Amino acid sequence: MSAAPTTQPEHAGSTADGAAEAPAAPTKLPVNWRVLIAAAAVIVGLSAWAIAAPAQADAVIGGVVGWVASQLGWFYILTATLVIVFVITVAASRGGTVRMGPDHARPQFNMFTWTAMLFAAGIGVDLMFFSVSEPVSQYLAPPTGDGQNLEAARQALVWTLFHYGITGWAMYALMGMAFGYFAYRFGMPLSIRSALYPLLGKRIHGVAGDAVDTAALLGTVFGVATSLGIGVVQLNYGLKSLFGVPENLAVQSALIAVGVGMAVVSCVSGVDKGIRRLSELNIVLAIGLMLYVLVAGRTAFLLDSIVMNIGDFVSRFPGMTLNTFAFEAPQEWMSAWTLFFWAWWIAWAPFVGLFLARISRGRTLRQFVVGTMTVPFAFILLWISIFGNSALDLVVSGNTAFGEVAMNTPERAFYSLLEQYPGATVAASIATFTGLLFYVTSADSGALVMSNFTSRIDDPNQDGPKWLRVFWAVSTGVLTLAMLLVGGVSTLQNATLIMGLPFSVVMYLIMVGLWRALRVEVSTAASGAVASRSAVAGRTGRDTHWRSRLSRLGSYPGPRAAQRYVDDVAVPALTTLAEEIRGTGVSVTVDRSPAEEHPAVDQTCLLVDLAPERDFVYRVYPVAFPTPGFGGFRTNPDSDQYFRLEVFTATGSLGYDVLGYTSEQLINDALDCYERHLEFIRLNHDHPGSTQIGLPTSELETAPAKEDNA
Repeated sequence: MSAAPTTQPEHAGSTADGAAEAPAAPTKLPVNWRVLIAAAAVIVGLSAWAIAAPAQADAVIGGVVGWVASQLGWFYILTATLVIVFVITVAASRGGTVRMGPDHARPQFNMFTWTAMLFAAGIGVDLMFFSVSEPVSQYLAPPTGDGQNLEAARQALVWTLFHYGITGWAMYALMGMAFGYFAYRFGMPLSIRSALYPLLGKRIHGVAGDAVDTAALLGTVFGVATSLGIGVVQLNYGLKSLFGVPENLAVQSALIAVGVGMAVVSCVSGVDKGIRRLSELNIVLAIGLMLYVLVAGRTAFLLDSIVMNIGDFVSRFPGMTLNTFAFEAPQEWMSAWTLFFWAWWIAWAPFVGLFLARISRGRTLRQFVVGTMTVPFAFILLWISIFGNSALDLVVSGNTAFGEVAMNTPERAFYSLLEQYPGATVAASIATFTGLLFYVTSADSGALVMSNFTSRIDDPNQDGPKWLRVFWAVSTGVLTLAMLLVGGVSTLQNATLIMGLPFSVVMYLIMVGLWRALRVEVSTAASGAVASRSAVAGRTGRDTHWRSRLSRLGSYPGPRAAQRYVDDVAVPALTTLAEEIRGTGVSVTVDRSPAEEHPAVDQTCLLVDLAPERDFVYRVYPVAFPTPGFGGFRTNPDSDQYFRLEVFTATGSLGYDVLGYTSEQLINDALDCYERHLEFIRLNHDHPGSTQIGLPTSELETAPAKEDNA
């Protein structure tokens, strides 16, 4: 699968009501020992068994894979299809307008930068491996029918695109949505268990949540190990073709040690920026390799093939996605290709999904799904079409020797293709360097994600301790070596197919939990909370003189005026309202404190405890904007900023300013919001407690998130 770059974007955190989070000071994060010990025991045990008794391990793993392919192949096929349907349904529904963050959040990265980072997530060393070997293999030995004919050639590319296509990216989109939605909108930990809160409630912090994280961790370890194993055997052959280095297990062990060592250095020395720059260089080199083959090869033929591949993929995809080969039953082919790829995508989904979520805070779920399922696949389609059709052209033209190499020793296929073009040595050198960097970034970022899964992290911007990253980097390397000792890449593929099974069950739970949460979001809109953001009546007041209204429109108050309003109007008004609400038998508090971004101005919050439902939050919070200088409206000449006192609820800013409201108007505005909140709870009366997602507001930080208001 694709190696997610080690980019760790800097952004404001978010709590249940869009809470601002200052840059986290270095703290000692607690380790989740139950997850760590359980996962480590499985990995160490399997590695020791494989090293001590490789023949027995190979036989047992092969037997289990045969059983999974014959008895549970339908489950993998159905799961992959349902994930596609689910993410597309979410994007097309009203829930697609919900943001991965509070309502007022906006994307940190512009569209160009964001799509470029999505593009980077679509490239990996395994793409170099399979883009040549799979089309040739499918042409020579298709799942059904005779090979080596026109239909087999067209179908070969479609199978490759199918295995590397939108199905896998739908799985990434699912996990990215789950991570981003629960972490950035409700301030929950950036972990798998958070997505299960609508199903399990606070039990996610116990054994049930640990079991989910363990399943995700095991899948991730084996998925990363498979990519590292593929990278090792391919790099070994690249070094052999360039420098005559022998192609054996000793060299592959040395390559694993080098990769793990570089990953460890990156983990403990904080050189993520350097690795990120190298990742960006890798993208440029990968595009250069693709253009090199396009120009040096049969350009017109390749461009024709790209267009034909698109048409074939679109027309054949619906039938392929649910094809279990019930009558033909090619179990060996299914386990080696489709089932393996679906298990591999599942294993990588938490890893890449986490990266995609971290670069997508502030985007709507619809934008996220569309971007994730189109941008990376567009590049993959071009890459596979150019390299795959070039390889097929050689085989169809009679180069049987190349065909045998690509099918029987796939790690040699990419280099063997480059040997057919002028300047092969330079191209092979670039390919080797590119593969090495993809290998290192996979090991580095994989160790980072796995350390997060085995730590108790509340802040989405924090990462696991360094020693834990080192542990997982070394453990993944040992596992890779153990599986290569047993039977090479095929054993890694078989192990991934087995380990992906438990997490595929978790994906169903994630879909149910996310759907329940989005149903609550839709009922929020139905209650009128979103539709009434303009709050025109409260803003002006029908008894307000029009001259006062015009004066307010041209006013740009500074911090003193904002603070004076908080002291004289906001706090007394909300205190009065709290006393009246308290008389209805519920717990109410009014708090005030300096705003985190602007300590000169206080924020004040009315909080109504409605447990087990979602608490009601009405917060008056100062937000600074650049003071305009047009006309005669600049009434604050001594400052380049003016302040609005915006209303924030549990899901972010409502987008309007209450500075200038009378006490009566502010009380009425808060009551309007409270009435809509109670209506929102009533709409969910069939599912008691479902409106509360994550920790109660009273247990979270409650300051609005920092956003770029420029």
